[in-house]
Amino acid sequence: MSATTPRTATGGGAARRLRALTRAELTLLARNKGVVFTALIVPLTLPVTARGALDRVELEKLGLSVGTVMLPGAVGSTFLFAVYASLVNAYAARREELVLKRLRTGELSDPEILIGTALPALGLGLAQALLLSAGCTALLHLGAPKAPHLALLGLLAGLVTSAALAALTSAFTRSAESAQVTALPVVFASILGSGMMIPTEALPARLAGICAFLPLSPAIRLVRGGWTGHLNTQEALGATAAALAWAVVAVFAARRWFRWEPRR
Repeated sequence: MSATTPRTATGGGAARRLRALTRAELTLLARNKGVVFTALIVPLTLPVTARGALDRVELEKLGLSVGTVMLPGAVGSTFLFAVYASLVNAYAARREELVLKRLRTGELSDPEILIGTALPALGLGLAQALLLSAGCTALLHLGAPKAPHLALLGLLAGLVTSAALAALTSAFTRSAESAQVTALPVVFASILGSGMMIPTEALPARLAGICAFLPLSPAIRLVRGGWTGHLNTQEALGATAAALAWAVVAVFAARRWFRWEPRR
């Protein structure tokens, strides 16, 4: 990351600049029909797709149900498609169009640019996750979450981690068109290994241990544990620490390796 001239401003000025950048990004997001379609439709269809795979899993022996698998899967899909995939595209596109470079010559600080660019996708992801949670709860008769604080913590950690991973992934993305390709490893690994389609409890112990180290696995585990109430104190603390660690590492890595100049 190249050095920039230090900028100082009051909190009110920062909030005003963030609102302006967020409005501009929201307009650009709405104009990208492909990204909007992926962000809105895929999280709705992915849990339904996973439903067929669950028929081969003995969920009752694991203390789970179709609902307690599909709901975290739906929330996880918003992390991946409403936030992560859309932001990889946004960061890469703004960089290649020199938008980020121009923004850095103004009053906005680097964190403000990154956060302001991410806020529309984060807002969309949060709203969609809440709506999907409410829909799954009503349609699948789940009832209220047994530990809502864990579910909320998992939701927030997943959103932050997804946004930071998107900023990091964009550093290796040559253009907005190639964003779909560079995002695939994280998307596939998370869908298959983080418990979105098949609960990690149903995997062989060694494989489940490996999958536990995926970036979104702790967040998904907290969301599921929030509804089932099956996490004891030690497990909840472990999942919380892992989720927060991934969020911190992802944010640090994004700030350290984010590219502001177009790739040549």
